[in-house]
Amino acid sequence: MSTPQALDGIRVVDFTTGPAGGLATTVLADFGADVIKVEPLAGDRFRSLPGSAVWLRGKRSVVLDLKTASGQAQAKELATSADVVVVAGAPNRLLAHRLDSATLQTDAPHLIHCTISGWGQRGPYAELAGYEGLVAAKSGRMASFEVQLGTGRPVFAAVPVATHLASQSAVHGIVAALIDRQRTGVGAIVETSLLQCLFPFDLTDLLALQLADRRDQRYEPLRTLSTMPTLNYHPVRTQDGHWIQCGNLLEHLLFSFLDSIDLLGELLVDERFQSSPADWTPQAIEVARDMILNRCLERPAADWMATFRENGNVAAEIVVNGDQAMHHRDLVNGGALVQLSDARHGSVTQIGPIADLGATPGVVTTGAPNIGEHQDQLATWLGDSRPSVPPPVTRSSTPGQPLDGITVIDLSAIIAGPLAGSMLADLGARVIKVEPFGGDPFRQLLTEGRMAVKMNAGKESICIDLKQPKGHQLLHELIAATDANVIMHNFRGDVPDRLGLGYEQVRAIKPDIIWAVVNGYGPDGPSAKRPATHPVVGAASGGVAYQAGPALTADCPTLADVREHARQIMAANDANPDPNTSVVAASAILLALVAQQRQGIGQVVRINMQVANAWANIDDFVDWPTKPARSPVDPDHRGLHAGYRLYPARSGWIFLAATTAAEFERFAAVIGRPELRLDSSDLANTLAAVFAAEDADAWEERMTAAQVGCVQADGIDVGTFLRDDAHVLHNGWAPMVEHERFGTVKRWGPTVTVGGLNPDYRSAPLAGEHTDALLAELGHTDAAIAKLRTDRIVNSEAAPVPPT
Repeated sequence: MSTPQALDGIRVVDFTTGPAGGLATTVLADFGADVIKVEPLAGDRFRSLPGSAVWLRGKRSVVLDLKTASGQAQAKELATSADVVVVAGAPNRLLAHRLDSATLQTDAPHLIHCTISGWGQRGPYAELAGYEGLVAAKSGRMASFEVQLGTGRPVFAAVPVATHLASQSAVHGIVAALIDRQRTGVGAIVETSLLQCLFPFDLTDLLALQLADRRDQRYEPLRTLSTMPTLNYHPVRTQDGHWIQCGNLLEHLLFSFLDSIDLLGELLVDERFQSSPADWTPQAIEVARDMILNRCLERPAADWMATFRENGNVAAEIVVNGDQAMHHRDLVNGGALVQLSDARHGSVTQIGPIADLGATPGVVTTGAPNIGEHQDQLATWLGDSRPSVPPPVTRSSTPGQPLDGITVIDLSAIIAGPLAGSMLADLGARVIKVEPFGGDPFRQLLTEGRMAVKMNAGKESICIDLKQPKGHQLLHELIAATDANVIMHNFRGDVPDRLGLGYEQVRAIKPDIIWAVVNGYGPDGPSAKRPATHPVVGAASGGVAYQAGPALTADCPTLADVREHARQIMAANDANPDPNTSVVAASAILLALVAQQRQGIGQVVRINMQVANAWANIDDFVDWPTKPARSPVDPDHRGLHAGYRLYPARSGWIFLAATTAAEFERFAAVIGRPELRLDSSDLANTLAAVFAAEDADAWEERMTAAQVGCVQADGIDVGTFLRDDAHVLHNGWAPMVEHERFGTVKRWGPTVTVGGLNPDYRSAPLAGEHTDALLAELGHTDAAIAKLRTDRIVNSEAAPVPPT
């Protein structure tokens, strides 16, 4: 008997082109869905990308001409035979091809219709070209990378994080809609966009901007952040010219690192370093920085890594490029790679499924099909009756809340796990954050706990000391009383068992519980028990090397050179890997939830940051003998080629995205140079001279009117864009919420919606804000709660009076 999969019996028709939709439906295929990819007559135009071997795998391919009435009629009939349809593009394109939800859901109320677009389906930017570079430029992301070079201009954002998050957010919406349909018998409209999927990468700016606007003297002003890395997150150069990225965020990890490089003793006898590192003076920090950098120059990278691995409590990885990243020992020895036969490339090695679901595992069945390989089966599918759907029940679904009735107990800390919990809360799940007695340590970073606001939006919070047996009992009561579906954490090794939340311990309370763990590495590789934080995963996954470029290989004859290139490398190592992991964690938990609902089973779900970030860098995590290299970023960090690149205008900077012959022809007509082609010699210099003749905002206006992707890339920061931009406001993507400390603020909007916006987006709680309410829900009296507080079993952060 074959092992069941979460999406057995689900048919998906994929009308998208390119990696965003392709990766989404690959996840569905890996976990059991039957995916039919509909391609144009010439095939998906992005098949030339190396990563297409991943995002086409496990599917069947047919071709339809959606520019014709007969092709559109067949598309609708094929959609009617499916459970899920995935489409991509701006509203007018979908209408022209009759792929819009109104057309495809007519006579098919069971259908889940998912749209992935650049900008969303409404608002002033809805018809702009949906390239990630355009979205990153206009929303301020490229401007935020200015710090990497320090030249006062935007820097190309190399890793396609919006594409990665959009693919996984589509999975969120589709699977959540399937869960809801199982209860109601009705399909849903699912929408996500590249723009929405950049929201998770702003960790504090939106909130900080609003607090600065108030000039409220009760709040400290924002700290002026040093341009140099913190000592915890410092890249260090080694004797053989390699760079090692450190990620020792918490104090005990930093001390382990200092001990491993034989500096801890020296520092502890110096009066400048006898307090907590958080209290070292700026002058002392610079002394320690130079000591660390000089010490690490004494040995080659491999020697240092052997020392760090032996210690077992140091978060560090050598900064590697994509080719090296795919052959990382933890991926190879941990079973994270698969090998299969591909119709185009022969034997191909590539990254495996997004996560390990113990009871309903992902299985990679076949390689990428040839264009139209399954055309002879089309007539059979067109004749299918619509799928069997459970009859509607009395319970109706609230728009925007497909996970209503699902409860998640979240014990994770810092970013990767907690942000996944907030994504589930945005879809209507009840998420209860269980924090240590003093709160999630991430709350101590930056002023007034601002860093924790984004990560905990939509949750309730209770603080319990799980180091005490009574704390274990309270956690077990919470699981039972709330009938929890999921328990999530990011502890390593045997810590869960010692804290009373091991899988067998919680399964004894709730046999069908989903036990999800988010770690840095997979459970079967040599680093399984090692700590990891976002910068070390960025180093190990090839993402930071792709963004950093020449800084990694530059000569560093002096300590000043080492310091400057360390600064550039850390600036390139944006906080991408955490949200990249969060979105995969949410996908994996949702896949386990649909299996729990459809098959009545619980299971262990293991998510690791390394695999999640391989999916974000998908063009590097596939290999065959003649595989082309990932498109390189130019040495000036302006883009990939002349048609996809930053250019200085007379005033300001623009980003141009004209990657097809038709797009470039429209562009050439606007500038009065119809003879130019994408392969014209010295094209970048020619276009630089053209753009220098007008201001950036004028270019954007002219090009937008001509349906050319060209937007201003400077003069906007991410926080201001999210707070004020007309498109964001039109779509309701900056909802107003009440925060116990900060009062009325705008928060970050959802990455995906199911049936529309959630009518109840909420802010984040203070640590333990709901401790008493949750204990009362468990049946504890006021007197019993008071004793638990006196005995220091439970706790709450002091609640200030919010500002007006």
